[in-house]
Parts: sequence; C-alpha cells; structure tokens
Amino acid sequence: MNEMIKDEIFQLMQQLSSISEQRRVMLDTLTSAVKESLSKHNTVNLLYVCTHNSRRSHFGQVAGALAAAYFGVDSVKCYSAGTEVTAMNHNAVKTLIDFGFSVSQSGDEKNQNYTFDAEGVLPINCFSKRFDDDSIPKDNVIAIMTCTDAEQNCPFIPGAVCRIALPYQDPKQSDGTGMEQQVYAERFRQILGEALYVFSGLNR
Repeated sequence: MNEMIKDEIFQLMQQLSSISEQRRVMLDTLTSAVKESLSKHNTVNLLYVCTHNSRRSHFGQVAGALAAAYFGVDSVKCYSAGTEVTAMNHNAVKTLIDFGFSVSQSGDEKNQNYTFDAEGVLPINCFSKRFDDDSIPKDNVIAIMTCTDAEQNCPFIPGAVCRIALPYQDPKQSDGTGMEQQVYAERFRQILGEALYVFSGLNR
C-alpha cells in the first residue's frame, strides 16, 4: 500500500477502541460468521448490499478488500450490489481517490466500471449491479446489509449462508450542501475502521 493509505489505516487502528458497544456486538456477529464459514470452506465471499449500489455498499467492498489486504487474509473476497442498478456516485469515487487510490474507468457511460488500484491490494472493480448479477459468487456468501431499506426489501440473496444488518447513515444527505467531501470521507473511514475491527478479530 502507498504511504498515504498506510497512514490512514494506522490511525484507524488506533481508534478501534472507540467503536461503540452496540456496534461491536454487530461487528462481532460478522466476525463469527466469517470464522464459521472459513472453518467449513476455503474461501468466504462478503457481499455488501445497499439499495442503489452507489455509495455505502461500494465503500464496504473497498473497505473489506483493504482490511483483507492489511491483515493478509487471502481467503476472504469482497463484493457489492444493490436491489436496483444505478451508478457509482461521483462523490464516492472522489472520496476513494482522495484516500489514496488511483482509478481507471471503462464501460457503460451511464454506469461506469471503476477499477481502484493501490500497491499491495488486488484491483477493486466497482460498478452498480443487482445482488443476482453474474459477477457475484453464488456460494459461501455472507450478505452485509448496509442500509435498512435493502434489509427490508431484499428478502433473498443467492448463495447467502447468512445475512447481517450493518446499516450506515447515507452520505447522500450531504449532496449539494458543500459538505460532501467531509461527510463522504467520514463515512468511508467509519466503514473501513469497522472492517479493520472485523478482520482483526479473525485470530481472536
């Protein structure tokens, strides 16, 4: 990883103790589910799900991939999806670039495929898709519902061995306010910090 991303992760690792007890309970449930799945299979697929697959679910996918790379966990792969297809939000893309990723894009003009790169991390492909898209594995899936709407309106995830509600406040609320950069950055750092907490517990 480049020094910018390493420094961000180092700071977040120092703040894990500040995660609330309520969130820890939810995150420990996810850690336990990953452990159980890994004990039965060689790999586990984390699928972060939100309604539009435009912000929080992409942040989850990238955060999970970063945490896996940081802890050297090659057996956990991360994906994202929605209950509807839209496009990855430009503020979310900018947030990841500001965080230290390089990005390339291709494909449909209305729903671009963004590839985020950082040294030591496998390229992360992000584009808006439904939870049943062909690009998503259909076995050993742990579905992580990052918004309450998706949790309520997505009753079935193909291949999911379990689903865990882990909602985050939508940074979309800051769009057009002039606070986008701050709010999106805070949300990504929250999601990454919690992903680091989950992966740090795999050896506990």
